[in-house]
Amino acid sequence: MRYFLELAYSGTAYHGWQKQPNAVSVQEKIEKVLSRLLQKNIEIVGAGRTDAGVHAKQLFAHFDTEVSIGEEEMLYKMNSMLPGDIAINRIFRVKAEVHARFDALSRSYEYWITQQKDPFLINQAWYLKQELDVEKMNEAAQILKNYRNFKCFSKSRTDVKTYNCTIESAEWKKTGELLVFHITADRFLRNMVRAIVGTLLEIGQGKISVENLHEIIASEDRGMAGASVPAQGLFLTRIKYPKIEVD
Repeated sequence: MRYFLELAYSGTAYHGWQKQPNAVSVQEKIEKVLSRLLQKNIEIVGAGRTDAGVHAKQLFAHFDTEVSIGEEEMLYKMNSMLPGDIAINRIFRVKAEVHARFDALSRSYEYWITQQKDPFLINQAWYLKQELDVEKMNEAAQILKNYRNFKCFSKSRTDVKTYNCTIESAEWKKTGELLVFHITADRFLRNMVRAIVGTLLEIGQGKISVENLHEIIASEDRGMAGASVPAQGLFLTRIKYPKIEVD
């Protein structure tokens, strides 16, 4: 039987989602708890990877087990055993062929910027005091939807079959003291959102023009795009699926 976990975490204390040697990851923490509760080595497959320091308001992962699970009881036990910065919000059974990564229809991210120093946002937002032309940043963000190949925003030496992504929406919004970038696409390349944000910020600071974005994307050259912004302001916020639950 295959089950999905819907979870959230603060990524500050972790070296990203993915399990790796000599570093603490979110995946490792969850697998240890599941394996202990089910008394069998359990491996989970996440809908995607987040880098060190990146957060997730919503992420899904699947695992397989031969025994039927009392979902509410398992939810309570897992949350009791996991550290406070990881929460399991839901456990539910899905069809056996459903895959947390490959069946996702879209993913959404936010990037948080604060232009006022706030000690309570030190691990959740990037403090950037420079003046920004948000109107130009939003004008440039709309250009992204006209392209498919985003190699210029991908981390170098990434082993992928294609650099094509379909961006559904991209927009900056002011929320209280925060300036938040919202972006949704069918898939994302490694480091893509942080590189896009860095490039849009250069436009907002007047370092490059809105029209320069066409040249940057067409170049397929990571060196042409802006620097990646720090990890702590990035949140994976939503993953959309077709109907996957067992009735």
